[in-house]
Amino acid sequence: MKLTLEQVRHVADLARLELSASEVETYRHRLSVILEAVEQLAEVDTAGIEASSHVIAGSVHARVDEASSESGTRQTLSNAPQVSGTSFVIPKVIE
Repeated sequence: MKLTLEQVRHVADLARLELSASEVETYRHRLSVILEAVEQLAEVDTAGIEASSHVIAGSVHARVDEASSESGTRQTLSNAPQVSGTSFVIPKVIE
């Protein structure tokens, strides 16, 4: 789908973008290429394919969320410039 310059200007106005004439032409080409790719995807027959939320079948393998020993905390804090108990000390940002 080839976009017109007016369509690109309309989208830019909706996004509150100020584009120069050369930028409008650049984005007209880029957006047209994207829309042509979407049109190609729309032509693919997906009638026999089940919808999925992951590319890889099965479940996501994540580690078990378990509390660990405090030695990990000590190791993490060992590189901090300032520590208070089990926390990093950072300068005050808001006065």
